[in-house]
Amino acid sequence: MTKNMNTSMLIILGILALIAIFFIATYNSFVALINRSKEAWSDIDVQLKRRYDLIPNLVETVKGYATHERELLEKVTEARSKAMQAEGLKEKGEAENALSQTLKTLFAVSENYPDLKASTNFLELQRELTDTEDKIQAARRFYNGNVRDLSIKIESFPSNIIASMFNFKKMDLFEIDNNEREPVQVKF
Repeated sequence: MTKNMNTSMLIILGILALIAIFFIATYNSFVALINRSKEAWSDIDVQLKRRYDLIPNLVETVKGYATHERELLEKVTEARSKAMQAEGLKEKGEAENALSQTLKTLFAVSENYPDLKASTNFLELQRELTDTEDKIQAARRFYNGNVRDLSIKIESFPSNIIASMFNFKKMDLFEIDNNEREPVQVKF
């Protein structure tokens, strides 16, 4: 009887050890996904800062050539300011989308100014902003991929049990709004 009891005890201890290992591994994977998502958001922030730094130079360059586009330049400056002050992922995403729209409009309007289009300074700033926009898009995709993986893990069984026990929450995706899906409107 003691041999059966020892075997039963070992089986129970083995099962408990497997359950503990599962809990630890799942918890650690949640921590890793959350940290990767935060790191990805930080990558977006770095590129946004780079864009914020380029915009005043772009506005000043355009001012010299397109003096009667004052309203558009004010919109770009205002959108930049709102984006820099935005707090929280949803508000930040909306503000960044609005800024992207105004920049697209600015570049579309610049097509009407041959001297501006030929300006080395403007072309370099435009190239830098285009490069930055590409990096922002890549950072958004990386962030959204990590957030997607976290959401899947939070919603999947049996990891959803551990997620609810330790209060792991889904994070928001960085999405474009419907205005960005529309073509840029240029009015003269």
